[in-house]
Amino acid sequence: MAQSVWGYDSDNGPERWHENYPLAKGDKQSPVEINSKDVQHDSSLPSWHASYDPGAAKTILNNGRTCRVVFDDTFDRSVLRGGPLTDAYRLRQLHLHWGSSDDHGSEHVIDGVKYAAELHMVHWNPKHGNFAGALKQPDGVAVVGIFLKVGKTPKPEMKRILEEIDNIKTKGKEAPFQHFDPSILFPKSRDYWTYHGSFTTPPCEECITWILLREPIEVSSDQMAKLRSLSKNDENEPTSPLVDNWRPPQPLKGRIVRASFK
Repeated sequence: MAQSVWGYDSDNGPERWHENYPLAKGDKQSPVEINSKDVQHDSSLPSWHASYDPGAAKTILNNGRTCRVVFDDTFDRSVLRGGPLTDAYRLRQLHLHWGSSDDHGSEHVIDGVKYAAELHMVHWNPKHGNFAGALKQPDGVAVVGIFLKVGKTPKPEMKRILEEIDNIKTKGKEAPFQHFDPSILFPKSRDYWTYHGSFTTPPCEECITWILLREPIEVSSDQMAKLRSLSKNDENEPTSPLVDNWRPPQPLKGRIVRASFK
Protein backbone atom coordinates (compact mmCIF):
# COMPACT_ATOMS: atom_id res chain seq x y z
CA MET A 1 0.00 0.00 0.00
CA ALA A 2 1.58 3.26 -1.09
CA GLN A 3 2.01 5.86 1.63
CA SER A 4 -0.33 8.49 0.30
CA VAL A 5 -3.26 6.38 -0.75
CA TRP A 6 -4.85 5.11 2.43
CA GLY A 7 -8.61 5.12 2.26
CA TYR A 8 -11.65 3.07 3.09
CA ASP A 9 -11.68 0.48 0.32
CA SER A 10 -10.75 -3.17 0.85
CA ASP A 11 -7.28 -2.70 -0.65
CA ASN A 12 -6.34 0.38 1.40
CA GLY A 13 -8.88 0.44 4.24
CA PRO A 14 -8.65 0.38 8.04
CA GLU A 15 -7.65 -3.31 8.17
CA ARG A 16 -4.48 -2.48 6.23
CA TRP A 17 -3.50 0.92 7.61
CA HIS A 18 -1.00 -0.62 10.03
CA GLU A 19 1.14 -1.80 7.08
CA ASN A 20 2.22 1.79 6.48
CA TYR A 21 1.23 3.33 9.79
CA PRO A 22 2.30 0.93 12.55
CA LEU A 23 0.73 3.18 15.20
CA ALA A 24 -2.66 2.00 13.93
CA LYS A 25 -2.03 -1.10 16.03
CA GLY A 26 -1.13 0.95 19.13
CA ASP A 27 -2.59 0.66 22.61
CA LYS A 28 -4.62 3.89 22.61
CA GLN A 29 -6.46 3.79 19.30
CA SER A 30 -9.83 5.31 18.40
CA PRO A 31 -12.72 4.99 17.93
CA VAL A 32 -13.90 2.60 20.64
CA GLU A 33 -17.15 0.96 21.57
CA ILE A 34 -18.56 2.44 24.75
CA ASN A 35 -20.47 0.07 27.01
CA SER A 36 -22.41 1.84 29.74
CA LYS A 37 -21.77 -0.94 32.21
CA ASP A 38 -17.99 -0.45 31.95
CA VAL A 39 -18.03 3.35 32.06
CA GLN A 40 -16.87 5.08 35.25
CA HIS A 41 -18.99 8.00 36.39
CA ASP A 42 -16.55 10.69 37.52
CA SER A 43 -18.31 13.34 39.59
CA SER A 44 -15.17 15.47 39.58
CA LEU A 45 -15.34 16.01 35.82
CA PRO A 46 -16.27 19.67 35.22
CA SER A 47 -18.38 20.95 32.37
CA TRP A 48 -16.67 22.04 29.16
CA HIS A 49 -17.07 25.40 27.41
CA ALA A 50 -16.43 26.57 23.89
CA SER A 51 -16.13 30.19 22.85
CA TYR A 52 -15.98 30.34 19.09
CA ASP A 53 -15.50 33.37 16.88
CA PRO A 54 -17.74 32.99 13.78
CA GLY A 55 -15.23 35.11 11.86
CA ALA A 56 -12.62 32.37 12.21
CA ALA A 57 -14.32 30.10 9.64
CA LYS A 58 -12.37 30.10 6.37
CA THR A 59 -13.08 27.36 3.85
CA ILE A 60 -14.92 24.11 3.25
CA LEU A 61 -13.28 21.37 1.26
CA ASN A 62 -13.64 17.85 -0.10
CA ASN A 63 -10.30 16.06 0.26
CA GLY A 64 -11.61 12.79 -1.13
CA ARG A 65 -11.96 11.27 2.33
CA THR A 66 -14.24 13.69 4.16
CA CYS A 67 -15.88 17.09 4.07
CA ARG A 68 -13.87 19.52 6.20
CA VAL A 69 -14.43 23.08 7.43
CA VAL A 70 -11.18 24.91 8.23
CA PHE A 71 -10.80 27.68 10.81
CA ASP A 72 -8.15 30.30 11.47
CA ASP A 73 -6.09 29.00 14.38
CA THR A 74 -3.21 31.48 14.33
CA PHE A 75 -4.30 32.84 17.72
CA ASP A 76 -6.84 32.04 20.42
CA ARG A 77 -9.93 33.02 18.43
CA SER A 78 -12.04 29.94 18.96
CA VAL A 79 -11.22 27.90 22.03
CA LEU A 80 -12.41 24.90 23.99
CA ARG A 81 -11.73 24.62 27.69
CA GLY A 82 -12.88 22.81 30.80
CA GLY A 83 -14.13 19.27 31.02
CA PRO A 84 -11.16 16.89 31.20
CA LEU A 85 -8.83 19.57 29.73
CA THR A 86 -6.30 21.55 31.74
CA ASP A 87 -5.55 24.05 28.98
CA ALA A 88 -7.46 26.05 26.37
CA TYR A 89 -7.43 24.32 22.97
CA ARG A 90 -7.81 26.11 19.61
CA LEU A 91 -10.34 24.99 17.02
CA ARG A 92 -8.57 24.03 13.78
CA GLN A 93 -11.12 22.11 11.71
CA LEU A 94 -14.28 20.08 11.80
CA HIS A 95 -15.12 17.12 9.60
CA LEU A 96 -17.58 14.25 9.33
CA HIS A 97 -17.67 10.48 9.03
CA TRP A 98 -20.76 8.83 7.58
CA GLY A 99 -22.18 5.62 6.16
CA SER A 100 -23.73 4.43 2.93
CA SER A 101 -27.15 4.24 4.63
CA ASP A 102 -28.81 5.81 7.67
CA ASP A 103 -28.23 2.83 9.98
CA HIS A 104 -24.45 3.21 10.31
CA GLY A 105 -21.65 5.68 9.76
CA SER A 106 -20.52 6.81 13.20
CA GLU A 107 -17.09 5.74 14.38
CA HIS A 108 -17.81 5.42 18.09
CA VAL A 109 -20.47 2.86 18.97
CA ILE A 110 -22.60 3.29 22.10
CA ASP A 111 -23.99 0.11 23.66
CA GLY A 112 -24.10 -1.48 20.22
CA VAL A 113 -25.80 1.57 18.65
CA LYS A 114 -24.33 3.09 15.51
CA TYR A 115 -25.44 6.55 14.41
CA ALA A 116 -25.79 7.79 10.83
CA ALA A 117 -22.76 10.07 11.12
CA GLU A 118 -20.23 11.51 13.53
CA LEU A 119 -18.93 15.05 13.54
CA HIS A 120 -15.43 15.76 14.87
CA MET A 121 -14.34 19.20 16.02
CA VAL A 122 -10.55 19.12 16.20
CA HIS A 123 -8.74 21.43 18.64
CA TRP A 124 -5.04 21.63 19.54
CA ASN A 125 -3.06 22.80 22.53
CA PRO A 126 -1.05 25.94 21.62
CA LYS A 127 1.43 25.36 24.43
CA HIS A 128 3.07 22.87 22.05
CA GLY A 129 3.90 25.64 19.59
CA ASN A 130 2.08 24.49 16.47
CA PHE A 131 -0.27 21.77 15.29
CA ALA A 132 2.57 19.47 14.19
CA GLY A 133 4.13 19.79 17.64
CA ALA A 134 0.81 19.07 19.35
CA LEU A 135 0.49 15.79 17.42
CA LYS A 136 3.56 14.49 19.25
CA GLN A 137 2.19 15.12 22.75
CA PRO A 138 -0.34 13.03 24.70
CA ASP A 139 -2.25 16.21 25.63
CA GLY A 140 -1.81 17.81 22.21
CA VAL A 141 -5.30 17.53 20.73
CA ALA A 142 -8.89 17.58 21.98
CA VAL A 143 -11.75 16.40 19.80
CA VAL A 144 -15.42 17.00 20.50
CA GLY A 145 -17.41 14.19 18.91
CA ILE A 146 -21.09 14.72 18.08
CA PHE A 147 -23.39 11.99 16.81
CA LEU A 148 -25.88 12.66 14.02
CA LYS A 149 -29.04 10.62 14.07
CA VAL A 150 -31.74 10.55 11.45
CA GLY A 151 -35.08 11.88 12.59
CA LYS A 152 -38.24 13.41 11.21
CA THR A 153 -37.26 17.00 11.82
CA PRO A 154 -34.16 18.17 10.02
CA LYS A 155 -32.21 20.43 12.30
CA PRO A 156 -31.12 23.80 10.92
CA GLU A 157 -27.63 23.36 12.40
CA MET A 158 -26.21 21.26 9.57
CA LYS A 159 -27.97 23.23 6.87
CA ARG A 160 -25.17 25.73 6.32
CA ILE A 161 -22.56 23.01 5.75
CA LEU A 162 -24.83 21.00 3.48
CA GLU A 163 -25.71 24.03 1.35
CA GLU A 164 -22.08 24.17 0.27
CA ILE A 165 -21.88 20.52 -0.80
CA ASP A 166 -22.69 21.31 -4.44
CA ASN A 167 -19.64 23.58 -4.58
CA ILE A 168 -17.26 20.85 -3.40
CA LYS A 169 -18.71 17.84 -5.21
CA THR A 170 -15.38 16.32 -6.20
CA LYS A 171 -12.04 15.63 -4.56
CA GLY A 172 -9.79 18.68 -4.21
CA LYS A 173 -12.61 21.20 -4.45
CA GLU A 174 -12.61 24.01 -1.93
CA ALA A 175 -15.05 26.88 -1.37
CA PRO A 176 -15.05 29.94 0.90
CA PHE A 177 -16.99 29.28 4.09
CA GLN A 178 -17.25 32.47 6.05
CA HIS A 179 -18.97 33.59 9.19
CA PHE A 180 -20.00 30.32 10.78
CA ASP A 181 -20.41 29.67 14.48
CA PRO A 182 -19.74 25.96 14.99
CA SER A 183 -21.24 26.02 18.48
CA ILE A 184 -24.69 25.81 16.87
CA LEU A 185 -23.77 22.16 16.24
CA PHE A 186 -23.74 21.32 19.95
CA PRO A 187 -26.73 19.42 21.35
CA LYS A 188 -28.64 20.87 24.32
CA SER A 189 -27.06 18.54 26.84
CA ARG A 190 -23.42 18.98 27.79
CA ASP A 191 -23.11 15.39 29.11
CA TYR A 192 -20.04 13.62 27.77
CA TRP A 193 -17.81 10.57 27.88
CA THR A 194 -14.07 11.07 27.84
CA TYR A 195 -11.03 8.86 27.26
CA HIS A 196 -7.54 9.08 25.83
CA GLY A 197 -7.24 7.94 22.24
CA SER A 198 -6.06 8.70 18.75
CA PHE A 199 -6.92 10.19 15.41
CA THR A 200 -9.20 7.80 13.53
CA THR A 201 -7.25 8.36 10.29
CA PRO A 202 -3.58 7.61 9.50
CA PRO A 203 -1.08 8.07 10.95
CA CYS A 204 -3.43 7.56 13.95
CA GLU A 205 -1.39 9.62 16.43
CA GLU A 206 -2.29 8.88 20.06
CA CYS A 207 -2.56 12.49 21.19
CA ILE A 208 -6.28 12.98 21.65
CA THR A 209 -8.45 13.68 24.65
CA TRP A 210 -11.89 12.71 23.40
CA ILE A 211 -15.00 14.55 24.58
CA LEU A 212 -17.85 12.52 23.16
CA LEU A 213 -21.26 14.10 23.60
CA ARG A 214 -24.02 11.79 24.81
CA GLU A 215 -26.91 13.54 23.08
CA PRO A 216 -26.98 13.29 19.27
CA ILE A 217 -28.18 16.08 17.00
CA GLU A 218 -30.88 15.31 14.49
CA VAL A 219 -30.64 15.42 10.71
CA SER A 220 -33.10 14.34 8.04
CA SER A 221 -32.61 11.44 5.68
CA ASP A 222 -32.41 14.00 2.86
CA GLN A 223 -29.60 15.81 4.61
CA MET A 224 -27.67 12.54 4.94
CA ALA A 225 -28.25 11.81 1.25
CA LYS A 226 -26.73 15.20 0.46
CA LEU A 227 -23.56 14.25 2.27
CA ARG A 228 -23.41 11.00 0.31
CA SER A 229 -23.61 12.93 -2.96
CA LEU A 230 -19.97 13.96 -2.53
CA SER A 231 -17.48 12.16 -4.75
CA LYS A 232 -14.16 10.72 -3.61
CA ASN A 233 -12.69 11.18 -7.10
CA ASP A 234 -11.39 14.14 -9.08
CA GLU A 235 -13.82 15.83 -11.45
CA ASN A 236 -12.20 14.25 -14.53
CA GLU A 237 -12.61 10.74 -13.10
CA PRO A 238 -15.75 8.59 -12.93
CA THR A 239 -17.91 9.56 -9.96
CA SER A 240 -17.49 7.30 -6.99
CA PRO A 241 -19.59 8.28 -3.98
CA LEU A 242 -17.79 9.28 -0.80
CA VAL A 243 -19.46 6.98 1.73
CA ASP A 244 -18.45 4.70 4.61
CA ASN A 245 -15.48 6.84 5.57
CA TRP A 246 -15.47 5.49 9.14
CA ARG A 247 -13.01 3.37 11.05
CA PRO A 248 -14.42 0.47 13.08
CA PRO A 249 -13.97 0.43 16.89
CA GLN A 250 -10.53 -0.46 18.20
CA PRO A 251 -9.65 -2.46 21.35
CA LEU A 252 -9.76 -0.49 24.63
CA LYS A 253 -6.70 -2.34 25.94
CA GLY A 254 -7.34 -1.47 29.57
CA ARG A 255 -8.35 2.15 29.05
CA ILE A 256 -11.17 3.49 31.20
CA VAL A 257 -13.94 5.60 29.68
CA ARG A 258 -15.23 8.18 32.16
CA ALA A 259 -18.66 9.82 32.08
CA SER A 260 -19.61 13.27 33.34
CA PHE A 261 -23.13 11.98 34.03
CA LYS A 262 -24.77 9.09 35.89
